[in-house]
Amino acid sequence: MTTNNAILKAEGIKKYFPVRRGLFQNVIGWIKAVDGVDLYIDKQKTLGLVGESGCGKSTIGRLILKLLEPDEGKIIYQDKDISSLSPDEMKPLRKEMQIIFQDPFGSLNPRMTAGQSIEEGLRTLPIKGHHERKRRIIELLNMVGIASSGADRYPHEFSGGQRQRIGIARALSVNPSLIICDEPVSALDVSIQSQIINLLKELQNTLGLSYLFISHDLNVVGYISDMVAVMYLGHIMEYAPIEEIYNNPLHPYTLALLSAIPEPDPDDRGERKTLTGDVPSPFNPPPGCKFQGRCPLVEDRCKKEEIAFYTVNENHTVRCWKVVGG
Repeated sequence: MTTNNAILKAEGIKKYFPVRRGLFQNVIGWIKAVDGVDLYIDKQKTLGLVGESGCGKSTIGRLILKLLEPDEGKIIYQDKDISSLSPDEMKPLRKEMQIIFQDPFGSLNPRMTAGQSIEEGLRTLPIKGHHERKRRIIELLNMVGIASSGADRYPHEFSGGQRQRIGIARALSVNPSLIICDEPVSALDVSIQSQIINLLKELQNTLGLSYLFISHDLNVVGYISDMVAVMYLGHIMEYAPIEEIYNNPLHPYTLALLSAIPEPDPDDRGERKTLTGDVPSPFNPPPGCKFQGRCPLVEDRCKKEEIAFYTVNENHTVRCWKVVGG
């Protein structure tokens, strides 16, 4: 799949981490965290990246930001290949691509007030004078629902939801176009999660932001995303608009994730599609389909051949030959 309106494209990106042992720390193998991933994020839209813990979601976010260097593949931002840019060459782009972390407390310096944390980003912009920066700090805090008096308070004086709002304000301080949201609500209470999600949607509409929203919760992803990529063990298994994922899910793993969403009506739960078996090791993944050990549709072909993406329609692809009659 491709689009002419993409702010970012990733083409065949891979990231392997070495496994070392022995006195001399010799490399004995590789952890295949991201193993040939293609994705795109349209301007002013949200791509949801969903999967179980350890599947490589956060690694993709860090590869896109060039916090990690890809081993193979291309990362194209605003039609520019940034894959091989040096740290100095990336500096001008740092202001355009920001990240919101999972842990709102760990992402803030406990010795800095909320205002000081936000001001760090403002110092990289042509904003002259302390008073002008102070005005912008208050504006950003109000934008995320924090009173101006919060600028002089420290992280431990805020609740978890308020700290995440400060993290969002800090990301917005440099006027980015693309924000990586790395499980931004998973550490929050359910009631606070909805507030943060609604805030992100409101900011997207107001500021024209693009998001990569990373989560293990398909229910949360479904509320905020336009497109969804379902990831398993370093591979994208299904890629489709959110309506397609909910109305016409095809991959057995996607079906299992949807089945795991809690149903508010206890009389309308339906049959759960529980996965059996264990997640294979990324250090020694099986040949063929990576999902074979847990798949109810597995056949000999799945265990031998590398499974390609099959096109269902213009915007829907799935890595499973059996569900499309391939």
